[in-house]
Amino acid sequence: MTNSVRLDNIEHHDLKYAPRHGQAFGDAVNQVLVLPTEFAEVQREYPILLRRRDDGSFYAVAILGFDRGENLYLEGDRWAADYVPAMHARGPFSIGLSRGEGGPEAMIHADLDDPRLGRDAGEPLFKAHGGNAAMLERVAGILRTIHQGSELSPHVFGAFAVEGLIAPADINITSGGVGGYRITDVFAVSGDALAKLDGAVLKRLNDAGFLSLAFMAVNSLGNLRRLVEMKTARAAA
Repeated sequence: MTNSVRLDNIEHHDLKYAPRHGQAFGDAVNQVLVLPTEFAEVQREYPILLRRRDDGSFYAVAILGFDRGENLYLEGDRWAADYVPAMHARGPFSIGLSRGEGGPEAMIHADLDDPRLGRDAGEPLFKAHGGNAAMLERVAGILRTIHQGSELSPHVFGAFAVEGLIAPADINITSGGVGGYRITDVFAVSGDALAKLDGAVLKRLNDAGFLSLAFMAVNSLGNLRRLVEMKTARAAA
């Protein structure tokens, strides 16, 4: 149960937000949903794999660790990466639909019970004389990434499936002193299948804006080695 309300620059004029991470905020997970709208950032730091829903559709996840509840990027109340996936970077904020003259309007909501929100510590959400402060603009950008990415995802992964780019992935970790880990029931964008696409398919994917996303997903798999190194370092410590 959350105390989620629509933010208002009058009622919440002095509300502040102090971003931080930790197990208490749901960050102790070994994978997180990621969206095509953030692939450019995600692929630099996290492996991107796919999972399949009961209806056969695919969605993407970034792998954060190997054991259940293990987030190797989490160090106390700090997320030790240059980019935090949007589903966690959003903190206590979400998008809610309000009735407007031209139809439903997307508005920012916040869970006022979240301890990162308050009147004392943190960055203000609203300017002293009205308008969104820099922190709220940043939050709005993150929520926009989620909203637009959620709408785009079925089209991207549907196209990948149609063009034969999605293949089962058998991830076995057997090196770096972290052997014995296996990631199951996952899929990946196949680099081999991508390399074999003919010109017409490449043009079709490129025209849709999906081709670069496929290359990003393939390139991201090199980050599995980074995860092994992080796991090894943490075990040694």
